[in-house]
Amino acid sequence: MGRVGPLLRLAVVAALCATLAADNIDEDPNQEVEIIGTDVTIDRGNGVPVEEGINLQGQVNYDYSNYDSLKSRVAPPDPHNSGGVPFRITEQRLKEIRSQFMYWYFDQGGPENRGDYQKDIHSSTPQIHKNFNFQLPFFGFRFNYTRLSMHGYLEFSDPPEHYTYPLTFPVKEWPKKADPSFIGIFYSKCRIGSIHPTDIDQRSPGVYFRLERDLQTRTDQFGVEMRERLMWDIREGVVGSDTFIPKHAVIVTWKNMSFAGGIDNSLYKTNTFQMVLATDEVYTYAIFNYAELQWTTHTEAGGDTTGGEGGTPAFVGFNAGNGTQSYEYHPYSQASTLRDLSGRGWANNFPGRHIFRLDEKIMLGTCNKDIAGANLPLVFAPESGNMLGGTIVNITGPCFEEHEKIICRFDTEDVVGVYVDRNRAICVQPFVMAEGYVRFEVAIGDNKFNWKGKYFVETPATATEKISFATNAVHEKSPSKVKITWNAYNLTSNMQANVQISLWGYKETTIRPELLYITRLVSSVTNQGFYELTPASYKDFNDFMVNDLKFGFIQINLTDPMTYGEMPVNPVLWSKPIPLAWYFWPQWEREYGPKWAEKQCDTWTMNDRYLKNFAAEIPLCPCTLEHALADKGRFLPDFDCDKDANPNCFYHKGAIHCVRTGAPSLEGSEQQCCYDKNNYLMLTYDQQWGSRPHRSHNLGFLPWNEANKVPTLSHWFHDMIPFYSCCLWQSEQSVGCETYRFERRPTQDCVAYQAPSVAAVFGDPHIVTFDDLEYTFNGKGEFVLVHADSERQKLDVQGRFEQMPENFYGEVKATQLTSIVARDNSSATIEVRMRPPQAQWRYRMDVFADGKRVYFDRSSLKIQHFPGVTVYTPTYILNQSEVVIMFQSGAGVEVVENQGYMTGRVYLPWGFMNQTRGLFGNWSFDIIDEFTLPDGSVSGATQINNNEAIHRDFGLRWLLEDKEDSEKGGSLFVHEYTRTSSYYANRTFDPEYRIRPEDILPANRSHDIDKAHELCGDSYQCKYDYAMTLNRDMALIGKNFHDSFANIKAENLRPVISCGVLETPRFGRKSNFFFIPGTKVTFECDQDFVLIGDQRRQCTPSGQWDTPVYGYTECLRHVEYESRQAWTTIGIILGVMLPILIILAGVWLASQRKNKQRRRGITSWNFIRGRNDESSPETPLKGRSEFAEEVDSGFAPPSSTNSPSANTDTLSPPASTPSPKVNDAASSSPPTSTLSSRGSKSRRSYDKVYRTKEPLPGKPMIEFENKVWDLDEETDASASWSPSPKNSDAASTIRSSILSTPMQSPRASQVPQPLPQPSTSTYAPVYNEPITPTAPTATAPKPKKQTLV
Repeated sequence: MGRVGPLLRLAVVAALCATLAADNIDEDPNQEVEIIGTDVTIDRGNGVPVEEGINLQGQVNYDYSNYDSLKSRVAPPDPHNSGGVPFRITEQRLKEIRSQFMYWYFDQGGPENRGDYQKDIHSSTPQIHKNFNFQLPFFGFRFNYTRLSMHGYLEFSDPPEHYTYPLTFPVKEWPKKADPSFIGIFYSKCRIGSIHPTDIDQRSPGVYFRLERDLQTRTDQFGVEMRERLMWDIREGVVGSDTFIPKHAVIVTWKNMSFAGGIDNSLYKTNTFQMVLATDEVYTYAIFNYAELQWTTHTEAGGDTTGGEGGTPAFVGFNAGNGTQSYEYHPYSQASTLRDLSGRGWANNFPGRHIFRLDEKIMLGTCNKDIAGANLPLVFAPESGNMLGGTIVNITGPCFEEHEKIICRFDTEDVVGVYVDRNRAICVQPFVMAEGYVRFEVAIGDNKFNWKGKYFVETPATATEKISFATNAVHEKSPSKVKITWNAYNLTSNMQANVQISLWGYKETTIRPELLYITRLVSSVTNQGFYELTPASYKDFNDFMVNDLKFGFIQINLTDPMTYGEMPVNPVLWSKPIPLAWYFWPQWEREYGPKWAEKQCDTWTMNDRYLKNFAAEIPLCPCTLEHALADKGRFLPDFDCDKDANPNCFYHKGAIHCVRTGAPSLEGSEQQCCYDKNNYLMLTYDQQWGSRPHRSHNLGFLPWNEANKVPTLSHWFHDMIPFYSCCLWQSEQSVGCETYRFERRPTQDCVAYQAPSVAAVFGDPHIVTFDDLEYTFNGKGEFVLVHADSERQKLDVQGRFEQMPENFYGEVKATQLTSIVARDNSSATIEVRMRPPQAQWRYRMDVFADGKRVYFDRSSLKIQHFPGVTVYTPTYILNQSEVVIMFQSGAGVEVVENQGYMTGRVYLPWGFMNQTRGLFGNWSFDIIDEFTLPDGSVSGATQINNNEAIHRDFGLRWLLEDKEDSEKGGSLFVHEYTRTSSYYANRTFDPEYRIRPEDILPANRSHDIDKAHELCGDSYQCKYDYAMTLNRDMALIGKNFHDSFANIKAENLRPVISCGVLETPRFGRKSNFFFIPGTKVTFECDQDFVLIGDQRRQCTPSGQWDTPVYGYTECLRHVEYESRQAWTTIGIILGVMLPILIILAGVWLASQRKNKQRRRGITSWNFIRGRNDESSPETPLKGRSEFAEEVDSGFAPPSSTNSPSANTDTLSPPASTPSPKVNDAASSSPPTSTLSSRGSKSRRSYDKVYRTKEPLPGKPMIEFENKVWDLDEETDASASWSPSPKNSDAASTIRSSILSTPMQSPRASQVPQPLPQPSTSTYAPVYNEPITPTAPTATAPKPKKQTLV
C-alpha cells in the first residue's frame, strides 16, 4: 500500500499535464508554455525564465519574488497568500503604472493557467454569467451579477429575441418586449478573431474578465496598485470625483474581436477594446479604452462580409432597462464617426480613453469635439454652490485648448475660466445675487454660449456649512474668544499650505445692496482646520468707512493661490451669517458710548417705521403645532429650529419646532410660527423668543439684486440683526426690545386661522374627496385629480394609474398610483414619479421640475425653490420617499412612497372652495355635487357603492388623452422616449368592481378571506387591497395611510378657540402663556416692582378674556408707585374739597357782586375829572343831606329788575357848561367814590361815538372839550317824573342806604343838582340806537339822547 500511493499520484499528475498541454495547444497555439515532467518554463516577455511547479489541481505555482505586473502575462498571486507585509507604492511606481494605456489582463496563471481568459465564451455560447458578490450601482438600479457577452457589452437583464437596426433604447414595446439593462462599449455582433505571428501582443484573442474586490482594505502589491491607479485616473478624469476611493473593480477586455458574418479572411480584421468598472457601492465609474478599431458593423446590420463596413455601426452607450432610460454616446454611437473613438476622448491625456459616471445618471468625463449645436449638454461639478461665491466648478463638455479664451456665465455674472487639460476647465463662481437654479453657460474662444446647464445657487443661510463655530461666543456683544473650525481638505490637500482669514459685511443703504470687505483678521496661518480669534486684538482698529456694518461673514482662502498655467485659482470658504459686535463693539462704544446697542436699535426702529407694513400680506399662524404640521401648502420646517434636524432653536429658546411660509408673499415677506412644549403658539407679547413675522423672506424676491430682496442677506439685515441689537444685546424689558416685540415684529394672532381641506388617493386606488366622500376607482391612464380654472384660482393636479403587478394566481385587475404632477397658475411643473422596485436602492422616487430631474440628497438641497413653487423633502428623509410641493396660492401636494406603493394628499386653502373639479370632487361641503363632470354637470352615478357606475359615468370622463381639452387641460407629465398619454391610457380596462373579499375570492380560498378580515378589521379599502393583490404589506400600508389621513382631517376640522393676545406687563410676567378657554393667568412683577390693576385674567369659553376690573395691569417701581399713591391721595382730597371750595367761592363772589352793585348805585352819581386834562374843573357832588332830601321828596332810581341798565354803568350825563374852579383845600381831598377806577377798564360807546382822544380811522383829529356833569339841564325833566308807590319804597331803601354810608364832605364849589327823572322808555342793546320814549309830557322839554353803557 505504501508503494501504490506514489505511483498513483504520478499517474494522475502525468494525465493532468498531458490534458493541460493538449488544451493549451488547441486553444492557443502561440502560447509559449512548455511542460516537461514537473518543471515549467514560462516566458514573461522580458526574457527571464522562472522555474515553477504544478499542483494536483492543475494550477501552476509561480515564484513571485521578482514579479512585475506590467511586464508579465501571468496573473498576480492570490491576495490572501501575498504575505503580511503591507505594500507601499511610490510616486515613481504610480507614475509608471498610470503611463500604460490598457489596464491589466493576463492569459496565464490562475486555477487553470488561463489567467483572465474566458474559454467558455465562443460563437455557440456568446455570453456567460458572472457573480460580483458586491453591489454595482448602475443607472439608478443596482446589481450583484452580470452577463459577460462576446458582443461588446455587460448585460444585467434579458435582451429581446430580435433586434432591428439602428438600435433604439429603451425598448418602446416594453413590457411586452424585453428591454435589457446593459453597458455597451461596442454593442455589435462579434466573433473571436485571429492574430498574426508578427503581432507584438501574442496573448490569445477573445474575452478577458478580471474581478478585484475589497480594494480599500487590500495591502498586497497588486491590490494597492490597482486601487491607486483607478483612484487617480478617475479623480483626474471625471469632475466631481475628488473624494472617490474604489472598493471593487472589474476589468473586461475584448481582444482581437472580428465581426459576425464575415468571411474567413475577415478574422484578421479585428477590434480591441477594454471596459474598466470601479465602484464604492455608491458611485460607479466606467473607463472605455479603445486600443484599435478596424471595423464598425456586422452583416445583420447591413455590413459587408469582408471589411465590416457599410451597415449600421455599433451602439455605444447605456440602457437602464425596464423601459426607464438610456444614454447613447453621441456623436460616435451608430454613426460613421465611430472610428474616431480610438483617437478621441483624451481622458488622462490618452487618445482613445473615455470615462463616464454611471451610478444614478450618466455623466460624461471627456470632451466632444465633433458635436455642434446651440444647446449642448454641459457636465460640471459641483452642481451647486454658496451664493457668496468661491466654489470651484470643474467643467467638461467642449474640448479646450491651452491658450483659448474660456468664459463662464453664472446667471448674469461672467468670469474667466482656467484651462486644465483638453477635457477640463475651471471657473470660480462669483458672488451671485440669486437663489435656486440659474443659467450656467460656457463660451469657448469667440463662439457664443453654446454649452448650457443649470447651476443651483444655495442661500447663505441654507448652504453647506464650511466654517463652523465651536461655541455661541460669536453671538455675544464682547466675547473673549471666538473659535472657528473648517475642513482643511476643502481648500487643498496640502496640509502645509497657509490660509488667510478675512471679515466681510453687508448693508443696504441704496437700492443696490453691498457686500463689503472689512479687514483681514489673519494674514497667514497653517491650514490645520481650526483657529481661535481674539477680539481684544482688534479693539484699536478703526474701520470708520465700514463700521456701520452690523452683520457679515468670515472668509477663509489660500494665502498663495493654486495656479493652472499662469492663472491663479483660489477656493473660498464662507461661514453662515454672523453678527459683528464681537469685532466692532470697541469702535461702536467709542462712537456711540456704552449704550451703542440702544442707539442701533433706535435707528433701526426709526427706519423700519418708514417702510411699508407687510404683516397683512402673509398667512396667519396656526394656534397649535398639529395644525402647523398638517398645513403642507403654506408652512415648511424652519431650518433654524427643526425638531428633526436642528432642535437647538437658538433664536427661539423653549420652542420645540418652528415653521415658515414656503414661498415669499407678494411683498417678499414671510411668516414664522414657533411652538412650545405644549404645542401651542409662542407669542412675542409673552416673551422675546416668540414667533416673529419677517419683512424679507430667506429666499428673497425678484429682482434679487435690489435692496430688501436679496436672499438671506436682506432677511438678516431687516429681521435678524435687529433682534440682536434690540433684544439679545439688551434686556427683554428694555424699551427697544418691547418696541421690537410689540410694534415692529409682533406675533400675529391665530384667532382667524383657517385649516386647509384635504383629499387623498392611496391603495389600488381609493379616493377620499375634500368633502369626505370615499370611493374606489381603478382607471388605467392619466387622470385629473384636481382642476381649478377661474379668475381667482388656477391649479392642476394629475395622477397616473398603472396596472398592479401579477400576484401568485396571475393577473391583478386593479391599478395603483405611480406618478403625480402639479402646476399652479404660471408656476413650474413638478412631477413626482415612483421608481421601479429594482431602482429604489438609493432614491425611492424621482422628482422632475419642468422636465429636469432634480435631487434632494444633500442638506443644502433639501429645500428648492422654482418659479411659483417650493419643493422640499423632510430633513430626516434621505431617500426621497416623501416630497412636498408648495404653491404660491397656498395649495400643497404631499407624495409619500412606502415599500413600493405611492400615496398622495392635496391641501387647499379656503380660497379654492367651489372652485375645484376632478376625481377629488367639488369642494362645497356638500357631497351631492361631488361627481361633477368636466362640462359642469353632475354625473348620474349617485350610488357610491356602485363602483362600475362610478368608473364608467364619472371616472373615465376625467381621463387625459393626447389632445388637450379646455375643460380638463392637457397632460403635464414628462413623456420620455416619444411616449404620450395614450401609451398609458386604456379605456377598455375592466377592473374588479366588487368590494368584499367574499365576492372577489373563490370559496376554496377561505384562508385568504379570513386573512383579509384579520388584517384589516373594518377597513373595506384594506380588505379590497389584500383580496386583489394578496400583498399583506400593501393592505396594511393603505390602512395606516387612511387612518393617518382621517386623523389629519379630524385635526383640521377641530376648531381651536383662542382668546388671543394677553399682553405681559412690562417688568412683569405671566403664570402661563396659554390662550385657550379655561386658562387662568396670574400676573406677577419683578423684584422691586409693585403690581397695580388686574392681578388675574381668565379665558372664557366664548373665546374672549373675561371683563377686567380695572382695565389695565402695570408693574411700577416702588418710588413711582409711592409717588402715584401720593398724587392719588391728593386727587381724592381735591375731589372732596374742591366742590366745597367752589360753593364757598360762589357764595363769596355772589355777595361781593351784590355789594359791588350797591356801591355802583351810590357812586354812579359821582363826577370824574377829565382824563385828558387834569386841570379841568370838576362838578361838585351833592352832599349827603341834600341827596337824602331829594330822595325823600319822591326821587328813586329805577329798579334793577325792571331796568335794563341795572347791570351796566350809570347813564351818560348830558353836556354842560364848565363849573367854577374849586379851592385848593377842596382839590387836595380826593372824592370818596368816583368812576375813575372803572373808566380805565373799558371804553364806553355813546351813539357810536367814542369819548376818547384816540384817533379814529378815516376821521379828523378833533380834541374833545372837557365835559362836566350838568345836572341843572335835567331839572326840568326830573320835575316831570313823579314816583309811584313802588318807586317810593325803592326811594326809601336808597335813602337809608345813603344815610348809613359815610361820605366825604362835598367841595364848596359843588352845587346840588336835581336828579333826572327816569323814563319808562325801552333801551336797545349796547351800541344800537336807543329808543325814544313814546309818551313824553307836553310841558317837559325834549330830553337829550342818552345811551346805555
